[in-house]
Order: sequence, then C-alpha cells, then structure tokens
Amino acid sequence: MQLISYILPEIFLSSVIMILLMIGVFVKKSFRMVNLLTITSLLFAIILVLNQPDETIKIFRDSYIIDKLSVFMKVLTLLFSFFVLVVSKDYIKNTNIDKIEYPIIILASTLGMLLMISSYDLIIFYLGLELQSLCLYILSSFRRDDERSTEAGLKYFVLSALASGLLLYGCSLIYGFTGSTNFEIISSILSESNTGGIFGLVFIMVGLAFKVSAVPFHMWTPDVYEGSPTSVTSFFAMVPKIAALSVFIRFMYVPFINVITQWQTIIVFLSIASMILGAVAAIGQNNIKRLLAYSSIGHMGYALAGIATGTNEGIQSTIIYLTIYLVMNLGIFGCIFMMKRENVFYENINDLSGLSKNHPLLALGFLVILFSLAGIPPLAGFFAKFYIFMSVIEVQMYTLALIGLITTVVSAFYYLRIIKIIYFDKPKKPFDTNFDFGLKLTLAFSSILILIYFTYPSILIKAVSSISLY
Repeated sequence: MQLISYILPEIFLSSVIMILLMIGVFVKKSFRMVNLLTITSLLFAIILVLNQPDETIKIFRDSYIIDKLSVFMKVLTLLFSFFVLVVSKDYIKNTNIDKIEYPIIILASTLGMLLMISSYDLIIFYLGLELQSLCLYILSSFRRDDERSTEAGLKYFVLSALASGLLLYGCSLIYGFTGSTNFEIISSILSESNTGGIFGLVFIMVGLAFKVSAVPFHMWTPDVYEGSPTSVTSFFAMVPKIAALSVFIRFMYVPFINVITQWQTIIVFLSIASMILGAVAAIGQNNIKRLLAYSSIGHMGYALAGIATGTNEGIQSTIIYLTIYLVMNLGIFGCIFMMKRENVFYENINDLSGLSKNHPLLALGFLVILFSLAGIPPLAGFFAKFYIFMSVIEVQMYTLALIGLITTVVSAFYYLRIIKIIYFDKPKKPFDTNFDFGLKLTLAFSSILILIYFTYPSILIKAVSSISLY
C-alpha cells in the first residue's frame, strides 16, 4: 500500500485518461465535460505530488525515484499543462479543434513527462519519452485540414524519430559497456577509460539536445512552432522543456558524473551555439510564433549554461531560470491568444501595429513580458539570467558568461522592435475584447508576477535551494 502512495499521481492520471476516453465515447458532445475534468484532474494531481514524502525514495528496484528535484519538476509540469488548457480555451473553440481527444492527449503526454522526470533507469526513461513523444506527434498535426499543421506534424515526427533512435542506440551502448540500465550502477562502473560508454553518452546527449531544441538539433523548432495550432505551440514551448531539462540534469549529474570532463565541453558548445543562433536568427522574423521559436532556442542555451557548470548551484540556477522562463512564456502566449479579430487569430508581428492606442492594457502586458524576456532589470527575466551568469562566473567560465551577455544585448533588439511597433506605429483595426475570464486572469497573473518578482525573490530561491544531486 505504501508503494502505491509513492506513484499515486501517475496511477491517478492513468485512471483519469481511461475514464475520460470512455466518457468521450459514450457521451455525445462531451468536449466541455472532458476538458473541465482534465483541468480539474491536473490540479488534483499537483496536490498528490505535493503530499509525497519530503525525502529521497527509490522504488521498483531503484528504477524510479521520488526526490526534491522530481517533486518540484512534476509540480511545474502539471501546473503549466493546466495553464495551457486554461489560456487556450477560446482558441480551441474558435479553431474547431475542440475534440475530446485533444485534452486527453495532453494528459497522456503529461503522464509520460512525469515518468521521465522520476526515471532512474534507462528503460523507464525511454518508456516515458516515447509516451510523451507519440502524443506530441499527434498534437502538432491535430488540424488535419490545415496544410501547415500536417507539415509541422510530419517534420516533427521524422526528426524526433531519428533523435529517439540515436538516443536508444546510446542507451544500448551504455548497457553494453556497463552491464546495467540503472543510473547508480552506471555511475559506479562508467569511467573515462570506458570508450564505448563515452560513445553512448554522446548519442544520448544528441537525443536530449533535440528534445530541448538546442543547436545544432534545433531545425524542427521554427517550422513546428509556426505550423502547429497556437494552443499546441504554447504547450510545446513550455511543458516538454521541463521534462527534457529534468532528464538532462539527472543524466549528467548521476550516471555520467564521473565523466564530467567529457560532457562539460559538449554542453558548453550546445549552450554557446544556442545563445548565438537564438539571438541572431530571430531578428528577421515576422511571424511571432516563429520568433518565439528562435527565442526559445536562445533561452535553452542560457539554461544549459547552468548545467555546464558541474555544480549544485548551477543546477539550482537552471531550475530558477526555467521557472521564470515558463511564467514569461505563459504571459506572451496569453497575449498572442488575444490577437483575435472577427474570430480570426493573427500571428504576424505587424498586426500589433499601434496596439497601445486601442488596447492599452494588452499593450502593457506585452511591454512587461517582452522587457522581461530581453532581461531588462528589475523584471524577473533579468534575475533569471543574473543567477545563471553568477553560477557560470563562480566556476571561472568567463568566456561562456561573456558570450551570454553579448547575446542578451543582441536579442534585446527583436523584443524592442515589437514594443516599437506596439507603441509607435499607426494603429490597425482593434482586436476583439470578449475573451474568456481564465485567459485574462492568467495574463494578469503572469504579468504581475514578472513585475513584482524583485520585491521578494527568496520564495523561489528557497524552494530550489534544497535540490541537490550530489
């Protein structure tokens, strides 16, 4: 019975998925009911996760772990899955993707992410990864009558399948050269003289870099972000990143901690390349979703810089950065969902022309969130980057910190360009104002949180400071 209590959130979500499928089949026009039950179940799952013991517990022959890292990341995953469904309610209704499968697939993908976050064994990790990935393939091509959506789904499927294959090959090499799939046993056997194991590590890192859309494995991101329905893009931009970074941290600091000199250089390269491409490639973009795709590549570069330090402080700074980044992304997608005129959703940056004249509050939301994404003090985005740069400087990685600072300045250009269009260009026809209350509340919540974070940053720092992997 005690064993079941440790995996209660996963059991609960699995049961809910099966119940919702039956409701969808036997109850006609049940989308609203299924969507509401999905949203409620995500909140209830958060309570179950928070009720788990405040200690490190390993179950199923040490293949599944419940610790402070997994609890924190699971709460983030469930919370932002909940927010994605809340803010995209209007969009789903107006774009005819209000099918019962939609919230159920999001729930199934979230379940896969929970498995990934708590995995302490290569097999459990891969099971969670495939459950998550299969759901994401479907979500990206959910609008079957839209050419861009089907193209996005196909591109993501082909490239993701390739990355999963490389990752699985890496896992098989690790198993072949260490004789185990358990993280702790791999850690005790794997050393720098184990060449086959090092090859396996490289293949695994390629697969993980694809999942966080780090350069040079980023090629799917702009097309999938632009082609997918905006509600799916918001999910892609936030929730899978949590699970992927959790796994990145767990892999590097548990099974591969003894070969840190081998993977540190690779992560520094991934970080620098992602920061540079994210800063430069977004400058010429006119589609806001495509711009956010390149922006997310750059932000993942900053998050990887924290992991590259090889210290607990680096891990903590990455988790803080990720949390603030998620709030900023939630806010910016909340703003994008409000770019609606006569039941048509607009995605072009020029459609924001003169927004401040017709919608001053929405323009203010854009202003706060874009300034924060650019890392301008005293907004939350500045502190996110500050923690990363401090942890990088502490381990004397001055080149990495310097490149990070330069790319921050360069990337500020395309954020400020949008603000210039909103406040100084000639106004266009006003957007609609009849939006769902949940969307307005979420946008207000994220904007205020970004704005007032500097008054009491210790709440987040305290929550993260107890997370330690060695």
